[in-house]
Amino acid sequence: MSRQTSTGVPVASVAQALGARDAVAIDLRAPVEHARDRLPGAVSLPLFDDDQRALIGTLYSRGSPEEAFAEGARSARGRVGSLVAEIARHAGWEAGATDLEGRLEAMTAGGIQAMERELEARPVGELPPRPVVLYCWRGGLRSRSVVGLLRSLGLERAVALEGGYRAFRRAVIEALEGWEAPPVYVLRGLTGVGKTLVLRELERQRPGWTLDLEACAGHRSSLLGMVGLEPAPQKLFESRLADRLRRGFPGHAVFEGESRKVGDALIPTRVWEALDGGCDLELTAPLERRVQVLMEDYLAHETNRGELGVQLAKVERLMGPKKYAGVLTGLLEAGREAELVEILLERWYDPRYRHGERDHRSARSFDSSDPARAAREIAEWIEGRA
Repeated sequence: MSRQTSTGVPVASVAQALGARDAVAIDLRAPVEHARDRLPGAVSLPLFDDDQRALIGTLYSRGSPEEAFAEGARSARGRVGSLVAEIARHAGWEAGATDLEGRLEAMTAGGIQAMERELEARPVGELPPRPVVLYCWRGGLRSRSVVGLLRSLGLERAVALEGGYRAFRRAVIEALEGWEAPPVYVLRGLTGVGKTLVLRELERQRPGWTLDLEACAGHRSSLLGMVGLEPAPQKLFESRLADRLRRGFPGHAVFEGESRKVGDALIPTRVWEALDGGCDLELTAPLERRVQVLMEDYLAHETNRGELGVQLAKVERLMGPKKYAGVLTGLLEAGREAELVEILLERWYDPRYRHGERDHRSARSFDSSDPARAAREIAEWIEGRA
């Protein structure tokens, strides 16, 4: 081992890592773990694949830490070359030629206890510019061993995340539970009026004003809302949400009106209370415009049609299998999209929206046919109330 790693491994707190906006976050956990949740912007470069992780975990849980360690060392030796190369690419660093497998074998030769002593966590007072933050499940040997290896190769910007993903998850929960909302304005309106278009245009015109729940959830918050998108698991939704809340708002925030769930993702209590109790602003648009908005959104890519057909079959069953079986899917197959959208709006979405919004009273109404103009008018109206 080099002198650098023998004095321990530098570790950064979650607050330090999240506060360093120039950080390069590397997730060393298995792909299945990364898919469920990760640090904002983290790159998945797993030390073990899903099967290897499962095997090592099984060995450890059976009371064989040394056997699990040995299996991990064997698996890592076969991966270390490509792993270091990928880290170097993301870090903008030249690793140089060296016997990586030999180095790793020397690091692990003394067993788990020796390696724990050698790679003891050492908190850093301040992060270097553009730190490379590597993390595993709990800040254990998976991340500290890779950091130790990288630093021995000259990447002194490499640090481990203290407490690993578990510490990050605790920070997410604390951020969500401790958030104090500013005055909130909520964009409401019938499906297709372009609430999301106006919200995102408002963010462009007034950076930092908005909270885009649908972007965090990867879902449009409707029965067809996942078409063409990648819905986020609950924990990933919460992590994205906490990341946005940490950046704050300039005295007020603008949300899009949602039900308590955005797809399958449940809105956390503090955020839901702010949304449900906010000042409602109604967006309106003619039916023709609403049809256009939905067609451009859901049918923007030809690849969406298959997924849309599957979801439409579910809507047919909910609307009434005797009356609507094959009607919606048939219109899609026939290329009669405008007719299809009108039926969905008038017979499915609009009745449900009006029922769900019956207790809301809007402070002001805006025509959203032109999202840029609507966003400007909303911004000026809010600023006039300040």
